[in-house]
Amino acid sequence: MKQDANELFAKISMEVETRKEELIELLTNLIAFPTVSPPARNTNHIQEFIEEYLEELGFKTDKWDVYPGDPNVVGILKGEASEQYNSLIINGHVDVAEVGDDSDWGHSPFTAYIKESFIYGRGVADMKGGIAAAMIAIKLIKELGITLQGDLQFQSVIGEEVGEAGTLACLERGYTADYAVVVDTSDLHIEGQGGVITGWITIQSRETYHDGLRRRMIHAGGNMNGASAIEKMVKIIAGLQELERHWAVTKSYKGFPAGTNTINPAVIEGGRHAAFVADRCALWVTVHFYPNEDHDDVIKEIEQHIRAVAAADPWLRENPPQFVWGGKSMIVDRGEIFPSLEIDPEHPGTKVLTTSYEKLLTQKPTIGMSTTVTDAGWLGRAGIPTVIFGPGKLEDAHAVNEKVGISQLLDFTKVLATFIVEWCNTKKEKSK
Repeated sequence: MKQDANELFAKISMEVETRKEELIELLTNLIAFPTVSPPARNTNHIQEFIEEYLEELGFKTDKWDVYPGDPNVVGILKGEASEQYNSLIINGHVDVAEVGDDSDWGHSPFTAYIKESFIYGRGVADMKGGIAAAMIAIKLIKELGITLQGDLQFQSVIGEEVGEAGTLACLERGYTADYAVVVDTSDLHIEGQGGVITGWITIQSRETYHDGLRRRMIHAGGNMNGASAIEKMVKIIAGLQELERHWAVTKSYKGFPAGTNTINPAVIEGGRHAAFVADRCALWVTVHFYPNEDHDDVIKEIEQHIRAVAAADPWLRENPPQFVWGGKSMIVDRGEIFPSLEIDPEHPGTKVLTTSYEKLLTQKPTIGMSTTVTDAGWLGRAGIPTVIFGPGKLEDAHAVNEKVGISQLLDFTKVLATFIVEWCNTKKEKSK
């Protein structure tokens, strides 16, 4: 059996090398779809392309609109013995980061081109390179006549760049598996991640006052219990900074620099115009937290601390701050959630992926934590053991002249194809 496995690894490796031009052509086709988000609502054509590709490989597909013009596609290739063998989700998002002024690009961002050992174009690293390589990996498995005993599920999702969580929509539709690989930018490292949540803290005065009454609010004997919501928000910001410093001292996680858990006062909005004392102020914050934390618990910590800050201020006690957290879209409701993800190096799925990497690339993979966030946290939070594993370097994602190494794309394809075959032909562990 060991010899048979080694022969299979070698066969897959050689087959990937022969498909180099096919992989580049597929990625070039995917890049040509300008699926920039924002503005979004532009992924229907690429999803139709992917749906047709999967159907030609024998997948049963499900396509539905998460937002008008932005559908998810899920394809399922049923295994020969689904009840007894492991199932797998391959997940990737088709939306790409905005381009803005493209005058510094060597070519059109949506016309992929090769220079030296790299392929360039918007999305090659984040993350159409991972999607293209995964599609080729699945195709060669089928064309080599390799049977999968467990179910293989391909999730092509929308909205990741603006927190619209197409992956969450898959979960809400009932899709699950025994293990998941999110083929997002990781430089072929096997990774988990911290989490991010945005929130709005709003101070709303019960009364609105003319600017001419400000003197009575700030001088002795003015006898008017009023205040500027903008000035009171300064106290809230100071309270957030105090909590942020406390977290930096009291919390840590291996693989993260100290103080990675931050509270960023990103946007502030307040006041009517110059003739009024500001009766409203809203602060938009972005909170980063560690992989072993859940955003619900982080929210409770922040609210408890800020309520204590407000309780110490006579005016804020009567006009307490209000909180709105998260959201399903940075475009629609100006909010997002990216749950954190811890990974278990000893999980059978992670072990099989690690072994596949070692066999194909003759070195051990780096297992650690991403300093950014992906949809992988949603899968992990749903109880699906999940890792981030894909081609491309983080410094190239979202960059001008975004690029990915062609050799890395090929290496990723080899490892992923081998992992799919190994995992989906491994019997499920019996429940203890």
